[in-house]
Amino acid sequence: MPEVKAQPGIEQITLYEGGLTSVEGQSNVIKLSSNENPLGPSDAAVEAFRRASFDLHRYPSADHIKLRQAIGEVFGLDPKRIICGVGSDEVLGMIAHAYAGPEDDVIFTEHGFALYRNWAHASGARPVEVRERERVTDVDAILETCSEKTKIIFIANPNNPTGTMISETEITHLADHIPPQALLVLDGAYADYVEGYDGGAKLAEERHNVFMTRTFSKLYGLGGLRVGWGYGPKNIIDNLNRIRGPFNLSAAALATAEAAVRDQAYIEKCRNENNRLRAWLAEALAEHGVPSDTSLTNFILARFSSQAEADACDGFLKSEGLIVRRVGGYKLPACLRITVGDESACRRVAHCIGQFKAGRS
Repeated sequence: MPEVKAQPGIEQITLYEGGLTSVEGQSNVIKLSSNENPLGPSDAAVEAFRRASFDLHRYPSADHIKLRQAIGEVFGLDPKRIICGVGSDEVLGMIAHAYAGPEDDVIFTEHGFALYRNWAHASGARPVEVRERERVTDVDAILETCSEKTKIIFIANPNNPTGTMISETEITHLADHIPPQALLVLDGAYADYVEGYDGGAKLAEERHNVFMTRTFSKLYGLGGLRVGWGYGPKNIIDNLNRIRGPFNLSAAALATAEAAVRDQAYIEKCRNENNRLRAWLAEALAEHGVPSDTSLTNFILARFSSQAEADACDGFLKSEGLIVRRVGGYKLPACLRITVGDESACRRVAHCIGQFKAGRS
C-alpha cells in the first residue's frame, strides 16, 4: 500500500529539546537551563495579563496594531514594518518558508541556534553550516560560503549558546557583500541585554536585504506567553503577513507584551542586574578554573577540560538541585550553558562548581 509521505526534508528534522525543568529525587531545584529572567515580568505586564482575563471570550486583534504601535514608539520604528509572532521563532520560521525552497541554501554558523537547520529542512532548502572562529561568528567564512544558491543567512547576535557577539561594522560589511538574492536575518533574541544596541534595526530600515527579529521571552520575562516580533522592508513584512495565521497571538499575550514594552524603567533595572551578576559569575567561575568567553547575554558558556568533566559537573550540579544546559548538540560537548539567575542562584552555582573542581584536584 502506498505510504503517505511528508515533504522532503521534514523527516530530517531533529526535534527540539528544551531545557530540563526537574531532577528526579530533587524537590527544591533552581532552573538555569532556559535563559529565563529570574525577576519575571514587570508589575505592569502582570496587571495587563490579569485584566485580559475578563475578555477571554473575545477574539484577539488580527493586525496586532496596538502592540506594533507600542514597539514603534519605544524603539523609534515604523509600525507598518513590524510583524508579531509566537515568539521570534515563528517569525524566523515564516522567513524560511517565504524565502527559501528546494535547491536553495540556508546558511547559519556551527554553534548557531538549532532551529535554523530545522527551518531550512522544513522549507525544502539545504542547510549549510559555516565554521566559527573560536566560538565567534566569522563574517569572512560566511562570505566565502555564499553562492548563487544562497537565499537566507541566519545570524544570532549575540549568539546562543556561545554568548559572543560581532560588531555592527562586521554586520554592515556582511550585508554589503552577500549575494544580491540573499537575505541577511539578524536574530536579536538577546539584543536587549546589550546597552545601546538596536539589534540591527537601522540596517533593516535602510536596506532591502536585512531583516531583524526580537523577543519578549528573555529580558521582558514573558517566555510563557511566547511573543516576538520582526522588523524589515515593507515588502517582506507584507509577504510574511500573507502566510501568518490571522489570530496567531492571543489577546492576553498582546496586551501583556504592550504593557511590558512600555515599562522601560523595569527593563533597564533587569538589564543592569543581569549584567552585574553575569560579570560576577564569570569571574567566580574563572577563579575555580572554569573559563568562559565574554558573554553579552543572560547566560555564560562555561568551558571544561573535556566532555567527561563537563558531564560530571552537570551530574554533580543536578545532585545539588541545580539544572544547567548541556550543549553537546551544538558541537560544544565540553561546555555547559548556565543562565544568570538571581544573586542567590549565582552564588549557589559558583559554590557548587567550586566544590566539584576541588573534589577532582
